[in-house]
Amino acid sequence: MKIHVSIGIADLLAAVCTPVAAQSSPAAPPPCAGDSTFNLLDFWIGSWDVYAGSTLDGHDRVSRILAGCAVTEEWTDADGSHGLSLFFVQPGTGDWRQVWVTEQATRPGGTKEKRLVERLPGGGVRFQGTIIGPQGNPYLDRTTLTPLPSGEVHQVIEASRDSGATWRSLYDAIYRKSATP
Repeated sequence: MKIHVSIGIADLLAAVCTPVAAQSSPAAPPPCAGDSTFNLLDFWIGSWDVYAGSTLDGHDRVSRILAGCAVTEEWTDADGSHGLSLFFVQPGTGDWRQVWVTEQATRPGGTKEKRLVERLPGGGVRFQGTIIGPQGNPYLDRTTLTPLPSGEVHQVIEASRDSGATWRSLYDAIYRKSATP
């Protein structure tokens, strides 16, 4: 005997969003809060003014969300355009992932998917992924974030068109804590 169950989006949302009855024991902390794996980007949490050289290039807000289980990056460029990243840990592997989306999502680099490929001395991290260029040719794209002793963060975005043999710097910036949260 086959049983067919059909559940609609409204039913699913109602099931997920309906509060669970209060329990008699205190709630356990979310699993991410007690796991140091989720602290990887702590040095980057905050509101930042971002400088490419001496030029203010934009503003960035990096926040811990979902009880510490993920991190968002909200970028506002000096020209008023926006980008948004979600960083999360892949269940089962413990690998960090990044998904980046901008208002230019139809252009190469307007969306990116990267994974953590290296933890650097001094607490820095490197994320890397592949972008399909305008002529359909894939190239490597990587972002390195390095905490500095001054409390600032150094970001370098690079591209490689020869499978990582050589890298060309596309963006080099310093993140300075913003006076406005």
